[in-house]
Amino acid sequence: MRRYVLLLTLLVFSAGLTSADEGMWLYNHFPAQRVKTKYGFLPTQAWLDHARLGSVRFNNGGSGSFVSADGLAFTNHHVAQTCLHGLSTESKDLYKTGFYAKTQAEEAKCPDLELNQLVGIEDVTAKVQGAVTPGMSPAEAARARRAVTAQIESECTKSTGLRCDVVTLYAGGMYNLYRYKKYTDVRLVFAPEFDAAFFGGDPDNFEYPRWDLDITFFRVYENDKPVHLDHYLKFSHAGIKDGELIFVSGHPGSTSRMDTVAQIETLRDLVYPFRLDALKRRNAALKAWAAQSPENYRRAQEDIFGIENSIKAITGYLGGIRDPKLMARKQEEESKLQAWVNADAQRKSEYGEPWAATANAERTWREIYLPFSFLDRRAGFPGDLNFFARALVRAAVEKAKANAERLPEYRDSSLPSLEQQLFSTAPVYRDLETVSFADALALMQEKLGADDEVVKQVLNGRTPAEAAKELIAGTRLDDVNVRKQLYEGGQKAIAASDDPLIVMMRAVEPRARALRKRFDDEVQSVERTQGATLAKIHFAQGGTDTYPDATFTLRLSYGQIKGFTEDGQGTVPAGTKVPYFTTFAGAFQHAQEHGNKDPYQLPQSWWDAKSKLNLNTPLNAVETADIIGGNSGSPVLNTKGEVVGIIFDGNIQSLPWDFVYDDSIGRSVHVDSRGIIEALRAIYHADGLANELMGPPATKPAPKAK
Repeated sequence: MRRYVLLLTLLVFSAGLTSADEGMWLYNHFPAQRVKTKYGFLPTQAWLDHARLGSVRFNNGGSGSFVSADGLAFTNHHVAQTCLHGLSTESKDLYKTGFYAKTQAEEAKCPDLELNQLVGIEDVTAKVQGAVTPGMSPAEAARARRAVTAQIESECTKSTGLRCDVVTLYAGGMYNLYRYKKYTDVRLVFAPEFDAAFFGGDPDNFEYPRWDLDITFFRVYENDKPVHLDHYLKFSHAGIKDGELIFVSGHPGSTSRMDTVAQIETLRDLVYPFRLDALKRRNAALKAWAAQSPENYRRAQEDIFGIENSIKAITGYLGGIRDPKLMARKQEEESKLQAWVNADAQRKSEYGEPWAATANAERTWREIYLPFSFLDRRAGFPGDLNFFARALVRAAVEKAKANAERLPEYRDSSLPSLEQQLFSTAPVYRDLETVSFADALALMQEKLGADDEVVKQVLNGRTPAEAAKELIAGTRLDDVNVRKQLYEGGQKAIAASDDPLIVMMRAVEPRARALRKRFDDEVQSVERTQGATLAKIHFAQGGTDTYPDATFTLRLSYGQIKGFTEDGQGTVPAGTKVPYFTTFAGAFQHAQEHGNKDPYQLPQSWWDAKSKLNLNTPLNAVETADIIGGNSGSPVLNTKGEVVGIIFDGNIQSLPWDFVYDDSIGRSVHVDSRGIIEALRAIYHADGLANELMGPPATKPAPKAK
């Protein structure tokens, strides 16, 4: 299943001058001296390189790390759900039972999981920006950048054999070439039960205190053997203490901290309300279907989890930018920048009017947002089967072009990952897909209108439910061999196909393409050009004391272990002093307070092991490190570069961090490494895994004979 843990929104600009522990820093521009000044510890280049090489990106939208020399990696349970869902069946539900492979022979291969390890970074700003010549329109400049980017990536892949991505930073103010070692043979080693990983369910999501064991372990293979790693992150034996300096190495998805006021207003007034409406509708439809049988619930569980997570996250983002104080702060910051530019004739001549140009692009974005979302971004065509149909139709056209002329997601550098998704053996459930498709078609008909050209083409006189049922029932795209034949057959095979989903996507494609072109030429290219100008303004004011907005690429944050005083936004009464850690004892107490009933039901394995557990062992903890969606699974490191925890959430007060960082109450939340080891040994009897992480437990010497 191809779903993001949190939906990754449009990527935009850099962050400005920072305060406190703010910053999702590039590894090649990390403020090491600032850390030393505040905390007395200097991360050396060797320390940074080790942390970078020990970190990995999960291609389904999360982060993780290598934690043993023999290819062991770990991330959150909710990042691993793609694999767990793909390996589960009606008679073997890994969500419910959990999983532990006592031997490597028992480790189960995930159907379509890809891990990326960042092994090299090169600044290619001059090459990319040099492709743009004076007098080019924003659309022409965008095409020139795409062409040179494709060339750089292609040459890199051919010379290194690695995955090579040119990453846009500071909205075009900087371009870095990232070289990734890619792993596609990823096997499941351990996962707890869903009830342990997501204890407290949606009511406790984005709350603190928490008591979740949100972890999963994998092993990475090459040539059917576990990889040997020189760089991996060892588990700490000592754990953490209050006030301690920590680091978070992960892949934050996107932030909007340097969006203009016009861009934020579009998010506030159009984008977020639409997405919330769509998600709530889909959630209601899936829950109604899931309630019909246990098997329906099992099939829909991953989707429901992801949707509810997104609803709560977007509600938090929207709440932040509906706060007049936050918007007043953003307006004040923007006005000061404009005044600084306008105060000097040379600056005004150099920088022009980036805010006005961006506002104009936003007007176009608002105009095309709904049809673009439904047709190009598939809000009207959800699910794996529609993904297959769109990818096959579009790939046939794109692959026939020169690499430099293709859409970015179909360049040579991206095709291996696309092919892995297309040819995945993960199960596809037609009944589940039908429910989601029917709901999306009904929403599209409502928002675009019954007389819309594409709506009429797709429905063809049918109701949304009838159309979804017929289209899904008639397709053969759930067969991997059919997908391979269509992909390899190219345009000729696609043109000749009578598969109803292929026929539908062929009909939708002209308008979807036209919308994509308008977005690329009139919105994204303008905002990228103007974003680069805004980045220059921030550089001129702040120098290197800036970091770019998140782009689902590797970043390093830092902060300290620190509790907070609740302000009443969360489940805890205002004024309550919340300590930095929780324990196993608190988990059992929380379950008992709610009658040990869903979603506060601990697995039976926990109750059976209660007498053996050290109930005072820390389970979850909080810190001030700067995170956002995509950081799920990020290792939390001490100054020795050891794992002391794994990020799985933030509190409700951290959600506005998408726009403004504030650590007065906002916190990131992690699973404590001591809690992980205690659970592995005392609850799950996974001593082999615990020993691989920590070495054998210390044993007391035998008493001397008298």
